This record gives sequence, structure tokens and C-alpha cells, in this order.
Amino acid sequence: MPRFLAAKPDADLLRLPWNTPLVDWPTSYLVALPRGISRHVVRFLQVGNSILAAKEILEEVAVHEYRQLTELRRLGVPAVEPVGVVLGRQSSDGEPLDPILLTQHLPFSLPYRTLFYSGVKLDTVNRLLDAMVALFARLHLTGFYWGDVSLSNILFRRDAGEFAAYLVDAETGEIHGRLTDGQRTHDLQIARTNLFGEFCDLEAGGMLDASLDPQWLVNTIEERYQNLWAELTGIEEFSDSEMYRLEGRVRRLNALGFDVAEIDVRTSPDGRTITMQPKVVEAGHHARRLMRLTGLDAEEHQARRLLNDMDTFRAKLPATMSESVAAHKWLIEIFEPAVSRIPAHLEGKRDPAQFFHELLDYRYFQSQRENREVSTEEAASGYIADVLAGLPDEHMTNIDPIGQELVNKFDPSHGFIDEDYEKPYDPWEDEANDPQIPVMFGFDIEALRAKAREAEGGAG
Repeated sequence: MPRFLAAKPDADLLRLPWNTPLVDWPTSYLVALPRGISRHVVRFLQVGNSILAAKEILEEVAVHEYRQLTELRRLGVPAVEPVGVVLGRQSSDGEPLDPILLTQHLPFSLPYRTLFYSGVKLDTVNRLLDAMVALFARLHLTGFYWGDVSLSNILFRRDAGEFAAYLVDAETGEIHGRLTDGQRTHDLQIARTNLFGEFCDLEAGGMLDASLDPQWLVNTIEERYQNLWAELTGIEEFSDSEMYRLEGRVRRLNALGFDVAEIDVRTSPDGRTITMQPKVVEAGHHARRLMRLTGLDAEEHQARRLLNDMDTFRAKLPATMSESVAAHKWLIEIFEPAVSRIPAHLEGKRDPAQFFHELLDYRYFQSQRENREVSTEEAASGYIADVLAGLPDEHMTNIDPIGQELVNKFDPSHGFIDEDYEKPYDPWEDEANDPQIPVMFGFDIEALRAKAREAEGGAG
């Protein structure tokens, strides 16, 4: 009989054919979902109301990865959720079988081979690269040495107009209290080697657009990582008359989606020079605020977009109304009625937060075309009929049972195409909303700093 290493064992797991090699499991147990390339046998299983990813690997590796993923989840790092390890497997004739690591399938996630394809827009590629860089930096901030960075070990989810990246494979990972510069450099070198090989593989298979050079892609990833890491951890020096730069640094980090829990500030012996360095930086600035106000769980850029709509809604309410009351009013009068309009057969197209983000774009476009203010309720009906119904299903994608090839190709850079605009309107790109808060796109750190200096100079 197999043994289960799990925090919350599921009785439905006992009914599965663990005495059969995973490669030979009947298709009746399998779910058709996209997946990346793996050196192990990987299958998606329907277990009760859950979908699990099952990976057949050696016992020592399976247990190590299960515990690494458990710790990463505790630290709040974007990673798949571990379910358990199935040990002690034997075939019907008594031959030992490798253990199976079980993780929760990440809903609405997409592997890289569905996103990097011939004809993909450069803007989309830049957003995918940014998502990878943000994940890499977050892992290093928590002291996680990956050891096997690759496209195959990352899943992507839509995050408003951007993407969010999740770690899938942690079998070579190590969690330390703090990474040395040497460990980070080595991890980055492994990333360069693996990613270059995968981009070349895509290029050879005709899946990488001709305008994208593998060398340029890996150089861009490394450059953006170094810029982001410097912004998150670098030392900044200024005179005692420029104390406003302390607040400016915090604002820039908030714009990047990070909260600063601790800053090391030191003065020179004569008191005329100040040095500062962020010591404790945590990702999820906007997601935490949205969760605190509404209880909604969203990706970082989705949360920022929803908060912006909430703040616009609040501006129309009495000034004496508290933020928490206004947030609850927005939730029950705007967000929930819009999401509840999604028919059951279309719920697999978009998760609620992403649906609402794209609905806001649709509402804006409709208001511009009709030269009037279109209500969220009216826009929801129009978006569902005009756009959502025609989108591919991303929660349960229609592919063959072993998950090798998508039936539908699509451009993930936006939810719909409008001939009059190059990309969906995002109020957070409009400096008129709050000229004091610089918003960063594409990890252009220098542009971010320039905006901050301009805002600070105007205020001073």
C-alpha cells in the first residue's frame, strides 16, 4: 500500500491507481491542460473537485521539493501549492515505482509555449520578461537559490495589462537566510544558459518570432534584473538638504509593487551626508491593500487597477465616508454585480479580477465611442457578449490528453483588440490622476527616477 506525505490528506487520493506507472494511467483519470516540457513524467489528475499536477520522481527529490514549495508558500512567494508525496508505490507484480509529487494546478495559468509564438507582439514579450525578472528578484529577496531557472519551470497568469510569473519546479532549490552576491550571480548564470537554450529551441521550431533574437532576450532579462535589484536593495547617498529623497525612494518601490518594512539610514560624522538602503522589502503592496479593504485576492497589477476604480468611485461619495465603508460599498454595488453577470459556461475564460480589469477597458472605449458615461453594469453585459464569449477557455484549455499542443492560438497582450488604440487604456498611466506617484512600466528604472525627481522638484 502507498504512503502519503501530506499536510491535509485527501481520501479521494486513495482511490487512484498508484500501482500503475504514471505514463500508463488510463485517460479517464487525466485532465487535458497545457504544460511545459519536463524531464519527468507529468500528468494532470482530477481528484474530487480539485485538479492536481502529478510528477514521478525519486523519493529524496520529491520530499525535498515538497518541503521547499511548502516553505515558499509560507513566505508568500508566487509558487504552485504542494499537496503531498505518494511514497511506497509498487506495481501489480511487486516492482518498486518512483514516488509522485502532487501539487495543485494553478488556475488560469499558461506555460511559455502558449505565449512565445511566431507573430507575438514585442510589447507582450517585454511584459513576459518583466514577469520573469520580478519573480527572480522576489525569490532572491527571500533567500531562495533556484539552481534551475528555465521557462519550463515557470507558469504565467494574466495580471491586468501585465503578467505574473509563478515558480513550478523547486527540486534543485535551496532556501537560505540571505543569498550572497556569488549565489545570485551563479543563479543568474544558470538562468542565462537555460533560457538561451530554450529560446533557441523555440527559434528552431519556428515558434519564436523572427524579430526576437535569443541573445537579446537573455541580455534583456539580465539587465532588467540588475536594475530592479539595485532599486530594491541599493545604497543611495544624498545631502542633508535632500531628505525628501527618502520618501521618493519609498514611493518608487511602492510603484514597483513593493512595501518597505525597514530602511537603514545613516548620517556622516558632520551630519551633511545621508545614506539610505532598504533592508526589508516585501512584494504585494497593492494586493495587500485590496485584500485588507475588500477581501479580494488578486495579482499585483490587477489589484492596482481595481483600487484605482475603487478610489474613483469613492471620490463621488461624501468626503466623510471612511475608506473601508467606501470599499465595501464599491464591492457590493460595482464589482460583485459585474462579476455575477458572467454565465457559468464562460467562467473559465477569465478569473474575476482579470475580467473586471478588461471590463474597465471596455467601459472606457464604449464611453469614448458613444460620447457618454457608460455604466459598469451596461459595460459588463456588452463585454460578455462582444468579447468574453469569443475568447479561448484558459481555465480548462481544449488540448489532447497528454498536453502537448494548444488547439487555439491567441494574443495574450490584451483581452480584445480595438482598432483605434494600440493597447487598452489604463488610468494609472495618466499622470493627471496623481502626479506625485511615478508609475513604472518595463522596469525602466531611469525613467522612474526621472519622474520621481520631477515630482519632488515640483513639490520642493
